[in-house]
Formats: sequence, C-alpha cells, structure tokens
Amino acid sequence: MLVDTIIGNVKTLTNVDNVEWIEVDWEELNKRILRKETDKGREIAIRLAGDAHLHFGDIVYQNEGVVIAIRTKLEPAYVITPKSMNEMGKVAFELGNRHTPSLISDTEIVVRFDETLESIFLEAGVTYEKKERRFEKPFKYKGHHHH
Repeated sequence: MLVDTIIGNVKTLTNVDNVEWIEVDWEELNKRILRKETDKGREIAIRLAGDAHLHFGDIVYQNEGVVIAIRTKLEPAYVITPKSMNEMGKVAFELGNRHTPSLISDTEIVVRFDETLESIFLEAGVTYEKKERRFEKPFKYKGHHHH
C-alpha cells in the first residue's frame, strides 16, 4: 500500500485499541520516504511531498475499522530527575559539554541510553533510572564548532 498524505493524528481519536502501528526509529520521523510493515504485517510505503515529515501519532491510512498510524519504537533511555537547581545545572552542563541530545521537561531530563553517561550522573549526584521510552520528537541537534 502506498500512502502520500497524513490524514490526522491519533490524539484526536477516542479509541486507539484498533490502531495498526508502523514503528519507526526516532531518526526516521524526519524522513519523507519509508517502506515499513505494520505490527499486523501489512506492508506500507510512505512518500510524503515537499518538506513534510512524520510525527508521532500521524494517521497515514483510515477506513471503516482500520487505522494505520506512526509511532516510535521503545528504546532504552536514561530518565534523570534532578532534585535541585544545583543538580540540574551540573548534569545539564556535563550533558551539553558532551553534546548529548537531551529532552528536558519540568520534572525530568531524558537522554538515549549510553552507559558512559552513568559516571556523569553519579558525579552530579542526580537520581536516574534506565527505562524504555518512545521518543515522540526527534532530538534536535544544534551543531556548532569550537574556535
């Protein structure tokens, strides 16, 4: 099946129990052309026009009883929960110094799993857990160079 448009998002659905999922790596959200299989074994080719790209929950096909949507794969991640501004500052500085892409919310910092990061967390004294997460947005890397 070839799809070339996004027709909605599962956030608008009242029931997502019958959704067939196309699981992608978070990097693939930025792609316009993909060939994947749904979790029910249906083959799907996606070809989006222009500069369009995929988002978590995008519905690419829908008819009576069938909804096919995009989600990211579960992957290992560290969830860091600083207890103070001091802990937050220390761990954020170290992650930035290593150019580690991070997702920051009001209560946590999430980074992709990399066992070499544990020494940073221990040194900063922050609480962290290894969990599995679905990243809803690709990490944005803001490149720069050192003078």
